[in-house]
Amino acid sequence: VQLVESGGGSVQAGGSLRLSCAIFGYSNSRYCLGWFRQVPGKEREGVAGIGSDGSSAYADSVKGRFTISKENAKNTLYLQMNSLKPEGTAMYYCAAAMGQSGHGNWQSLRVYDFWGQGTQGNVSS
Repeated sequence: VQLVESGGGSVQAGGSLRLSCAIFGYSNSRYCLGWFRQVPGKEREGVAGIGSDGSSAYADSVKGRFTISKENAKNTLYLQMNSLKPEGTAMYYCAAAMGQSGHGNWQSLRVYDFWGQGTQGNVSS
């Protein structure tokens, strides 16, 4: 199983980025998927999670601004990030679980079995 993120970059505050995560060797239609982010010196934190049925959940800090989605036919996960803030500067990672289909407990790193290498997002003020 391999996860490959893309779409990171540099934007000004208020701008948007759309991250993609191509998934190989795994069916994203069956299991929980998630997006996480991490800055140096801090723990990795959950941003959004999506279940096999398409139901989703978000961290309070991004609700109303970020949207997680997936395209099963392309085995691809997305994260649309709007109204970005400087505190959104981080390395963003996608993750895939093998043990559950729903997005319950999606913020726990232990739920996930596979991780991508990350894509950097920078938001300037």
